[in-house]
Amino acid sequence: MPALKRSRGEDLEAAQKAPTPKKSKVVNGNVPGPAPRGRGRPRRAEDAARTSIPAPVLNTRPSQKLDIYVFGAGEFGELGLGSKKYDDKRPTNVKRPRLNHLLSADRVGVVQIACGGMHNIALTHDNKVLTWGVNDDKALGRETNWEGDDDDDDDDAGLDPQESTPAEVDFSSLIKKPNFVQVAATNSASFALTDDGYVYGWGTFRGSDGILGFSPEVEVQERPVRVAGLENITTLAAGSDHMLALDRDGRVFTWGSGGQYQLARKPVSRHGGPKATLHPMVCGRFTKGRHAVKIAAGAYTGFYIDNRGKVWSWGLNNYSQTGHSDQAGKDNAVVPAPTLVHAFQKKSIIHIDGGAHHSLACSSEGELFTFGRVDGHQVGLREDAFNEENAVFDPAGKPRILKIPTAVPDVKASFVASSSDTSIAISPDGKGYSWGFSENYQTGQATRKDVEVPTPIESDDLAGKRLVWAGVGGQYGIVASEH
Repeated sequence: MPALKRSRGEDLEAAQKAPTPKKSKVVNGNVPGPAPRGRGRPRRAEDAARTSIPAPVLNTRPSQKLDIYVFGAGEFGELGLGSKKYDDKRPTNVKRPRLNHLLSADRVGVVQIACGGMHNIALTHDNKVLTWGVNDDKALGRETNWEGDDDDDDDDAGLDPQESTPAEVDFSSLIKKPNFVQVAATNSASFALTDDGYVYGWGTFRGSDGILGFSPEVEVQERPVRVAGLENITTLAAGSDHMLALDRDGRVFTWGSGGQYQLARKPVSRHGGPKATLHPMVCGRFTKGRHAVKIAAGAYTGFYIDNRGKVWSWGLNNYSQTGHSDQAGKDNAVVPAPTLVHAFQKKSIIHIDGGAHHSLACSSEGELFTFGRVDGHQVGLREDAFNEENAVFDPAGKPRILKIPTAVPDVKASFVASSSDTSIAISPDGKGYSWGFSENYQTGQATRKDVEVPTPIESDDLAGKRLVWAGVGGQYGIVASEH
């Protein structure tokens, strides 16, 4: 969704009907999780603990240390640059990618990172989980009790030093800290996957009426707790206020807010009411010989790629952001269950991601595809690319919706990331491109104007670097290179 400067306690809910306001915040920064190993049912962690036999390891933590570069508004500490100037540079309004000195590869060693709406979470090589950004809904998993400072230090940017500085999540409530392999973040919650296939989380989910809850029993989870009902998980993916988890048997679980069918099930249960959606459940039914191998999410959508290379999607579809064109332009249009995306049947899609009302994908051949909302240059195409076959036009003749996934010319991509109305693609040779909404410099292009087409992301700190990952939050972006 588009980004809007808000007070920190304000609801982050986005409009559901077309057209929607251009300035709201949504999250979607995800990193593909570790590949599953083998099959069969592993020993439960509790049983293993009783018998002193280690639970089987399903997943492996990444080992490559990353250099982390940040850009965007940072007015709520989302850039993780601390609260004071460093090297005579302020920690806010970063126009082009800047190396984050507080996440030094040599001293900290981040190996994986995820963007939330207004907070971030990172995993280090030595099993530390770090968070920074807004903690109103306890998404940081640690105390941040700063009450302000009267110091008139010229280096002070007025930020909460505890929120704006990356620090470790508090796992003291657990008997033993697990070994983590992946982290993920929604707008107001954080999650971490363990090597033996369990999921821990904290924070809360929000719905159309404000806080929905973290679980049916807990409204706001202040400290990490294991998510009930999830075992043998190999990958996580986060939407705006919903989660996806892939297990070793290729099943997809969903939970969180479900008002736009982003969970691929009815948003209200006869037996559990609206909070029933907070319990993870299997999404869709797989036919014999077919299972999911990769998962992804947009703000109100879900995706998986199956073992035959086919793309399935569901959720809010008023701008054809699921890749299904039959309901383009209809208010409250939804795809209620995982449905095959026919536009990709002859393509080998290797990565997919969604924003608020648009989505991106890339193929094994390096093709970059975009689809969905057009009016903020979300799809990265010039106006002459739209026609009666692939687009919906408004009464004035302006393109409004790209209803069919369409290849973006002159750009190769092997990784895509999106949130709100801003997108980033990384080419096979490690170059970054961004486009879309840029009012808070979240494209990294040093402009507050919309960026019409994919444009190289450049800065002095990025010179000669090969990018391997990107993420976009509500008002900021992050890219990473191998150290």
